[in-house]
Amino acid sequence: MAFSSLFRKKTVQDILKQIEKNEADGHATLGRYLTARDLTAFGIAAIVGAGIFSTIGKASSDGGPAVIFLFLFTALACSFAAFAYAEFASMVPVSGSAYTYSYVAFGELIAWIIGWALIMEYAIGNITVAISWSDYFTGLLESMGIHLPQWIQMDYLTASNGFKDATALMQSGKSYENLSEGLKAAYTAWTTSPTLGVFHFVADLPALFIVILITALVYRGMKESRNASNVMVVVKLCIILLVISVGVFYVDTDNWTPFAPNGVSGVLKGVSAVFFAYIGFDAISTTAEECKDPQRDLPRGMMWAIIICTILYIVVALVLTGMVNYTELNVGDPLAFVFHKLDLKWMSGIVAVSAVIAMASVLLVFQMGQPRIWMSMSRDGLLPKRFSRVHPKFKTPSYATVVTGFVVAVPALFLNLTMVTDLCSIGTLFAFVLVCAGVLVLQNKTDIPRGKFKTPYVNSKYVIPFMLAAGLYFAFNYNNKATMDFLTNETQVNNATDIITSLNKEESKKVYDYLVSIGAQKTTDATLDLENLLSQYQKEDVKYAAVVAGLPIDNALKYESGLSLFKHKIPMWIFLIVLVGLTFWSFSENLSLIPLLGLVSCLYMMAELSVWNWIYFTAWLLIGLMIYFGFSRKNSKLNLKEA
Repeated sequence: MAFSSLFRKKTVQDILKQIEKNEADGHATLGRYLTARDLTAFGIAAIVGAGIFSTIGKASSDGGPAVIFLFLFTALACSFAAFAYAEFASMVPVSGSAYTYSYVAFGELIAWIIGWALIMEYAIGNITVAISWSDYFTGLLESMGIHLPQWIQMDYLTASNGFKDATALMQSGKSYENLSEGLKAAYTAWTTSPTLGVFHFVADLPALFIVILITALVYRGMKESRNASNVMVVVKLCIILLVISVGVFYVDTDNWTPFAPNGVSGVLKGVSAVFFAYIGFDAISTTAEECKDPQRDLPRGMMWAIIICTILYIVVALVLTGMVNYTELNVGDPLAFVFHKLDLKWMSGIVAVSAVIAMASVLLVFQMGQPRIWMSMSRDGLLPKRFSRVHPKFKTPSYATVVTGFVVAVPALFLNLTMVTDLCSIGTLFAFVLVCAGVLVLQNKTDIPRGKFKTPYVNSKYVIPFMLAAGLYFAFNYNNKATMDFLTNETQVNNATDIITSLNKEESKKVYDYLVSIGAQKTTDATLDLENLLSQYQKEDVKYAAVVAGLPIDNALKYESGLSLFKHKIPMWIFLIVLVGLTFWSFSENLSLIPLLGLVSCLYMMAELSVWNWIYFTAWLLIGLMIYFGFSRKNSKLNLKEA
């Protein structure tokens, strides 16, 4: 088979004809029930969830009130991508989202890669939301006096890793009472769980429950899913407006000073967490075949969802940082926290209930998107035919929906929340990058039918080179030290927690004796607490570096340097190299500015994720390629057509 066959493309004309032929091929049609209002509600259901009820707290703690600029930046990046999605959705109004669009723009291999990445986005995203929902639900039960055993409300990895960290900290002198709440919960879950030999049975059973419930609803039908989603959206919007209305009377404008306490780096520190709050708007495009007028309503639904949610995020961030000092917001439930702190416990209860509803609505939208991606890939022959089976009564992709339930439910019992959040983000960003690139590839082609919506054209020929030059000027003139440290791979000092948790008992004793000898003051009643003793120096970078330099332990425990440090910078180097290439491309081909800005901003956010996420993502893609060359390539309908 020729190499060129890897990039064989579907035409828009063929895709539109395929819709008409689906009945004859044994693919029943999906029910058309959705309007622009329903799509906007789905978008709000997907976006207003973890962001407002969880990650906004950590992001506000890092960036201060200036976190609103991070929400604006992320919303802008998603809006650029949304333009590209809307143009493709208007051009190719079928289920499949970025997978189908890539099939038209780049060919089969790239389409398979993006389809495989979308499986990661939706499946891992669903796992993330299921775990978050479990946290809120068990917290709500706790407030009602119902206490579930810790080992049935926490995933295996969190309990295992938390037990190790807690044990290391207690060996270095920290008492159990002085551990963080998260480490206490992990330690309790691990030590109280049933065991079989050396295996500890720790599993997140509430996460399993909500996945089964939502999967059953999605299986039942789009009309039922739509109605449930609309009700949940109305409830959580009312709650958020109530939070804003009540909270605004408790805002102290002194809390907005300083506005950006940690500068630009502090604001950008939460970029991946805040981006996770926005993912899901692209799930709207997977419902194209169930829209009454997809070419008109899909673009409107995406744009209105992003605009409404961005306004809500910004207003809530300003209210939160005005009600309490930003330094106090690094909590998992910031909305409930601020009202509890101000002794408005009735509001805390309302927020807790709304969080459970909000997270369920996010899971509903994500759980709808996954089966429709599989259905589209199956229709093209890239997955077994049963994945495209549509239920004769409910008009939903029945087999794919059930498989999605299993794929989400089982890992949700055991996987770590942070790991799955970052994996979901990188899969989503990769999809955004390819969709934006697809619009650029097709922008000058005249043989492709255009839909009712087209991204406004602005020539990027001079804009992108100017922005690159301005970025370099800022980096070397206003952020020179950080820039030079990055370029020269300057050795970095490890933080206190990382140093202390890596020590054995003998090393801990040496470090304790040294810190006492230089006058470190104990900050707790514990016999000795190395983490607190060392952490007290972290407020001053120069002094902390001097103290660490004197610690009587191996330098490998104190510093990160050489290849171990450089590997974390590889994603950013990839971004910078690609950025230079895009600059030349934009200058020579007069590329459209909006999709190009979407590509650049999404690729930048990918670069902000750790190198381990890139490695895990690459491993996932390699598994996908094995399946493609083993099954999908020879069973592809384009291959059968060529034969």
